[in-house]
Amino acid sequence: MRMAVGAAAGDGAAQSPGPAAVSLGLSVAVVSSLVNGSTFVLQKKGIVRARGRGTSYLTDIVWWSGTIAMALGQIGNFLAYTAVPTVLVTPLGALGVPFGSILASYLLKEKLNILGKLGCLLSCAGSVVLIIHSPKSESVTTQAELEEKLTNPVFVGYLCVVLLMLLLLIFWIAPAHGPTNIMVYISICSLLGSFTVPSTKGIGLAAQDIFHNNPSSQRALYLCLVLLAVLGCSIIIQFRYINKALECFDSSVFGAIYYVVFTSLVLLASAILFREWSNVGVVDFLGMACGFTTVSIGIVLIQVFKEFNFNIGDLNKPNMKTD
Repeated sequence: MRMAVGAAAGDGAAQSPGPAAVSLGLSVAVVSSLVNGSTFVLQKKGIVRARGRGTSYLTDIVWWSGTIAMALGQIGNFLAYTAVPTVLVTPLGALGVPFGSILASYLLKEKLNILGKLGCLLSCAGSVVLIIHSPKSESVTTQAELEEKLTNPVFVGYLCVVLLMLLLLIFWIAPAHGPTNIMVYISICSLLGSFTVPSTKGIGLAAQDIFHNNPSSQRALYLCLVLLAVLGCSIIIQFRYINKALECFDSSVFGAIYYVVFTSLVLLASAILFREWSNVGVVDFLGMACGFTTVSIGIVLIQVFKEFNFNIGDLNKPNMKTD
């Protein structure tokens, strides 16, 4: 029995991604985050242009360019999730926030003062810390392990709670409070991330066994089709409510808050399903916590203080005291 367990563990280790695959996954994740950072800005620009002409944003080429960029970014994320742990790919989305803020300052004339630029620097620095302290191995590497995790009572219970919250938000809260409260649309899109990211990761794992001539290939095909259906539905709903939010709220504010809430819920869902945190030591856990905190502080500086008229020249001005 002990030898069998050891052999199974050796097989799982053999399927863990190598350094080249991890490097490629990191590169794809970084590029995808930058592409995703431009999507909200381009879609918002298209909505503003269409509103000025009195037409639908579906007829605007800039909006469609943002939509195509979103699709390309999601494809890149799919490729990254197959090679790199979820707890690393998702926080790297922070790189898209400062990039989107810089792009919005030119395309949408949204303000980016010295504190915002400092926030961009902190977001990038925090992302580097996340990369350094990320999990170095996968905890779920086979279809059998994936099926076992998906039927875990804890994960099933979590999904039931998420579904109940989504039904409440979509059918009761969003129609009444969505246009005036940004957290309604953000909550819907972020909760759907509990389905999109694990589904994307699961499709990558199940696809490995589809083309093999063994009894598990048929089950892998059915599992992959189910996960594709879940992924497609969740992406369509997210797409709808992202555009609803961009019609009502500032793109940079939406992008920043969306990143923090989305990342937190995705990490929670991934921790319950894949348990990638089980391979993280105390030092790496504290490093990732510090990195995520640094990223969040950077995003707060970008957004909360964006209306402050402050620059480096103000530091050289003497304080004029009057009696």
